[in-house]
Amino acid sequence: MRSFDIIVVGGGHAGIEAAIAAAKMDNSVAIITMDKNAIGRMSCNPAIGGSAKGHLVHEIDALGGMMGLIADTTGIQFRILNKSKGPAVWAGRCQSDRKLYSNEAIKTVSSTKNLEIIEDSLIEIYAENKKIVGVKTKSGEEISCKALIICTGTFLNGLMHTGLNSTEGGRFNEQPAIGLTESLKEFGFIAGRLKTGTPPRLKKETINFDILEEQAGDLEPQPFSLRTSSSQFPSLPQVSCFMTYTNSTVHEILKEGFDRSPMFTGVIEGIGPRYCPSIEDKIVRFADRERHQLFLEPEGLDSDLIYLNGFSTSLPAEVQYKALRKVKGLENAVMVRPGYAVEYDYFPPYQVDLTLETKLIQGLYFAGQINGTSGYEEAAGQGIIAGINAALKIQSRPEFVLSRSEAYIGVLIDDLVGKSTIEPYRMFTSRAEHRLILRQDNVDQRLLKYGYEFGLIPKETWNEFKEREILISKGKDLFAKIRVSPNKINQIYDLTDSKKVDSSEVIAQLVKRPEFKLKQILETIEIDSSILKLRSNSTILEQIEIELKFDGYIRREEELIRKMVKLETTLIPFNFDYTNSKAISKEGREKLNKIKPRSIGQASRISGVTPSDISVLLVYLKR
Repeated sequence: MRSFDIIVVGGGHAGIEAAIAAAKMDNSVAIITMDKNAIGRMSCNPAIGGSAKGHLVHEIDALGGMMGLIADTTGIQFRILNKSKGPAVWAGRCQSDRKLYSNEAIKTVSSTKNLEIIEDSLIEIYAENKKIVGVKTKSGEEISCKALIICTGTFLNGLMHTGLNSTEGGRFNEQPAIGLTESLKEFGFIAGRLKTGTPPRLKKETINFDILEEQAGDLEPQPFSLRTSSSQFPSLPQVSCFMTYTNSTVHEILKEGFDRSPMFTGVIEGIGPRYCPSIEDKIVRFADRERHQLFLEPEGLDSDLIYLNGFSTSLPAEVQYKALRKVKGLENAVMVRPGYAVEYDYFPPYQVDLTLETKLIQGLYFAGQINGTSGYEEAAGQGIIAGINAALKIQSRPEFVLSRSEAYIGVLIDDLVGKSTIEPYRMFTSRAEHRLILRQDNVDQRLLKYGYEFGLIPKETWNEFKEREILISKGKDLFAKIRVSPNKINQIYDLTDSKKVDSSEVIAQLVKRPEFKLKQILETIEIDSSILKLRSNSTILEQIEIELKFDGYIRREEELIRKMVKLETTLIPFNFDYTNSKAISKEGREKLNKIKPRSIGQASRISGVTPSDISVLLVYLKR
């Protein structure tokens, strides 16, 4: 019988991060996937990042993950979204070459030391005394392990729907994973059904791009990874995406297929994503809207396929085709493959802990869509946390949990465990109450120390970070001392009389004014060697400016976080029995028993647990 320290099931974005992190932490790891050539395959849109999701990619990278590096290597368009807004919501997005992304992922996994790829599927898990001991595969092989991480995506009993036609599968032309759900249920796990979808793919040469609105990438693209060499970025030719809209005629045609919609006729039982609805769902939910945006995204440099973002659907293929031909620019478009919905099993995430270890079986971890999330980035963020914790557990080292004030990944996992989900969970900046602290520009300050501690970040990257920290600190100190005369400032800015500067002021104070930019201010003063070094590094200069401009708000956030620490560090014993705590509300007792929160802070965020319940709980704990 073969044996590994850790087995990872699934070669998607969660599985890649879990397997590589665990292997780099000196464990023998096997990644079980039905097809090694499908590792890292982008099931839906060929893109990484986006609003809030870009934050997750940066955090994964700072912990030593692979997603940012692979995206940088295979990206064909890079943009920073929300640049006109505050820095807390700036978010990187990368249009990827679908084929090259998967190829790079396969190469990365294959070249990782201590990591073996097994082409098979899992049908059964083995546990003794509520502790994982091994697995059985479809081929009949039994493999022992000390930890098991399940990252099965949409493949658990996957069922694909186009109109009233249903086909077994977790992704186009790929078989579902059968047997694992049933094996987990035998141990007492509760399963549910969710739904996601994908839009039609169109033939590029049949689209009239000349009449569509072009969306080019940034003139000075920024990489996701701290480990990407700026001199070699971007490594591929850059392309544009395009935008068009639906219209009332399109909507009426789509409605003709509602009587054959698997979603509206009850064929699909799973709940779909609220924040990424199908086009038919949009028409019903937003009946007052005359049109909806559609984005035409190339699938690759050598691909003739266009991904029609915004047109996710499971309507009959002929209805999809008829409606598409009424969209501006798509009058002669050829539909290579219709859109479809996929329904799959998941396990409501109150059944896992903040480490992503399940509460029923020690050494068993869930990561990705099995926990009810939606998106590559959410999956990868869970994957690296599960991989790190599985490695730490079998090495008898302290567990690793990120707080809500440390990372979007911390918010994601805390939401999943404490609030659970009955629909696919997607990350938004609005979910993070401390988002001014959790910016993309300071991710190295927040998380790089962990990646370095676990051996996932090379020493060279760590040393470069320390040098940046010194420069940023010196810069802030310097700009708190250097004064600028009013004449120099007023010469640069076209200011009204009410806004003119009438006395000299230090740079750190001047830059707090919204109309003042640090780079412009520096152009007015005499340059010495220390300022020259800062001015030549736009990334460092931008971070200094953000920290100076929002200094008061940042200090207020940090003070609030310090006040919350007491609640987060007031721990609740895992075996605490809430059933006899009659002073706690009935709903509160039910939710607390179900989720078993680690701390008072986590308990306070559970829906249905009231402030008075928390007060009573504190009294019980003091006793």
